[in-house]
Amino acid sequence: MLTLDKIYHASYVLKDLTRKTSLIHAPNINPECNVYLKPENLQVTGSFKVRGAAYKISQLTEEEKAGGVIACSAGNHAQGVALAATKIGIKSLICLPDGAPISKVEATKNYGAEVCMVEGVYDDAYRKALELRDEKGYTFIHPFNDDDVIAGQGTIGLEILDELENIDAVIVPVGGGGLISGVAFAIKSLRPEIKVYGVQAQGAPSMVNSLADGKIECLSSVSTIADGISVKEPGDHTFQYCQKYVDQIVTVTDDEISTAILTLMEQQKLVSEGAGAVSVAAAIFNKVPIKGKNVVCLVSGGNIDVTILSRVIERGLLKSGRSYNLCVELMDKPGQLRDVSLIIAQCGANVISVHHERAEENQITGCYLKIGLETRNFEHVHEICDALTTAGFHIIQ
Repeated sequence: MLTLDKIYHASYVLKDLTRKTSLIHAPNINPECNVYLKPENLQVTGSFKVRGAAYKISQLTEEEKAGGVIACSAGNHAQGVALAATKIGIKSLICLPDGAPISKVEATKNYGAEVCMVEGVYDDAYRKALELRDEKGYTFIHPFNDDDVIAGQGTIGLEILDELENIDAVIVPVGGGGLISGVAFAIKSLRPEIKVYGVQAQGAPSMVNSLADGKIECLSSVSTIADGISVKEPGDHTFQYCQKYVDQIVTVTDDEISTAILTLMEQQKLVSEGAGAVSVAAAIFNKVPIKGKNVVCLVSGGNIDVTILSRVIERGLLKSGRSYNLCVELMDKPGQLRDVSLIIAQCGANVISVHHERAEENQITGCYLKIGLETRNFEHVHEICDALTTAGFHIIQ
């Protein structure tokens, strides 16, 4: 059973293995409230997951340790289990979904674990891990639905309360629910007036749907750039803790997540993965009632696959109005491109791509100019479009 004493004990056990990640004041995240970041992306292994995994393994019997441990994960829990097991010299086998980022797979191996790749998503890896547990006699380390694991994650709540006294709300990423269960239990046990909000990806709203319907539900599929929280079904423990201790869970889109990743990089020089940035996305886009409040956003991890980082940044630029693709219909005569370019330059935008093509065959004198622009924000985009329209140009998009 989860207790506050267990969370305090976890804090003591983990003091030499994990980092106390100090809060970062980030008021520019949302000018309407006072935001602090809890940067678990700077944690050992780059994610909060090492807390729960290490505490769970520390509580195993000598017989269980001798048999080794097995886990399933999209990547971050895998690294936490691998590091914790290697630290005390026991064998670890990790089942990973075949869609897990290569960087997370290699990092898991580098921490000393044996890796088994499983076709599908997290839930498929979970089933495979249980099969191997029964077959080989490993001890299974659940990524979220275990009170020892939840207690380890709850140490984050203790750290937040120890560092900042005047807190109105804490925003936490939610996948299977282990992180928010521990954080919410710790915070509500000590400071019940503090609001605890959860955030899921719109493409994987398993806890949102389950809480709405009052029973655990399994999604038929999940689709999100936030691979760390793409869980089809919450656990029975975490579902109950969320029902009792969490005030509200909301969702954010992949575009909003991309914007949050970009914002953290530009404003705070922090690299976050999609799952880690959902709390910041919720703050940026006012998904929860935090206007005028002191808010802590938990950035749960930073293990983003660098091969997709450029695509995420591109989506973030488009979503925030920092990048814009413009299509202008022109008369096919000299000087048109010059005139459009002059207007864009006078508005202070930067042209990064130009594509000029003839219109359809029945429009002999027409052509289209497609321009990629670097802009400041959507107001700047509207300024450019208004200037072109005033000059007599017809904008297609």
